[in-house]
Parts: sequence; C-alpha cells; structure tokens
Amino acid sequence: MNVSPLDLRQAQFRSALRGFDKVEVTSFLMAVADDYEQALRETDRLRQDLTRVQGLLEEHREGEKSLKTTLLAAQKLADDIKAQAEEESRRIIRDAEGRSDLLLEKTQARLEDVQREIDGMKMKRKDVETTIESTIQTLRNTLEYVREQEQRERDEKILLHRPRHQDAPQEPREPEFKAVEFAEGQQEALVG
Repeated sequence: MNVSPLDLRQAQFRSALRGFDKVEVTSFLMAVADDYEQALRETDRLRQDLTRVQGLLEEHREGEKSLKTTLLAAQKLADDIKAQAEEESRRIIRDAEGRSDLLLEKTQARLEDVQREIDGMKMKRKDVETTIESTIQTLRNTLEYVREQEQRERDEKILLHRPRHQDAPQEPREPEFKAVEFAEGQQEALVG
C-alpha cells in the first residue's frame, strides 16, 4: 500500500466510543505527513544525486577506458616508432659502413695508384739524372777535346810561324813535318 503525504493529510477515520482524540490524531498525522513528505523529497533528491553521480561515474569510467585505450595506443605507437627508429638507425649504420668501406677501398686503390706514379716518377727522375750526367760527361769530353784541338792548332801555328834567326842554322824541314804529323796523330787518337 503506497500512502502519500496528501493521503495522510486527508485521512479521515470513523468515530467510535472510546476512540482517540481527533485533534491529537490529526495533528500527529499532519506531522507524520510533513516528515514523510520531507523524507520523500530527500529520497527524490538523493535519487537525482545518485543518478547524477552515476552519470559522472559512467563518464569517468568512459574517460578512464578512453584514457587506457589512448595510453595503450600511445605505448604501441611509441614502441612502433622506437622499433622503426632502431631499424632506420641500423639501416643508416649499414649504409654508412658500406659507403665507408667503398670509400676506403677507393682511397686504398688511389693510394696504390699514386704510389705507382711516384715510383714511376722516381725511375724517370733516375733515368733523366743518368741521361743528364751522361750528357754532361759527353759535353766535358767534347769540350776537353775541343780545347786540346785548339791548343794543338796554336802549338802548330807557333811552330810553323816561328821566326828564323839568320845566325842560327836552319833546322831541316823534316822535324816541322814530324811535329805536324804528331799533332794530326794525336787528333786522330782523340777522335777515335
């Protein structure tokens, strides 16, 4: 049986012998109706608060679920990014090592080429030095020969053009001829 505060206020009872005091019962019913009405209002307010709090709780649960989902997604994304970064760094390191190996090989080959060129130039320099020294020696020998030739020619001219003294006996021509022959023989020996 659902009794409302209004039912309590409007309740009427039959009179009977030896019954309760009507005023006292009515005032008691009024007080109970007021308390009951206040209790119903409080219950209604509490139900509304409960509904509101349950709504907030549900929102918080949804937020928590969303936050957990977001955190899991963020963690997965972070793990994926970390894995990709590690893979990319390994790839970059492999590429760099490959390029450095290639560069090292090219540098080594170039070094060997340069060393061969240096060795070739040293040999050419030695050949040129030998050729120059040989040429210088040949020029010295030639210069010496030319000087000796010139000296012989001067000596021959001196012998041929020597003034004769009239008091001195004339030397026979034969020794002059022998001096010329001797000079020519020396010239042939130097040329040969």
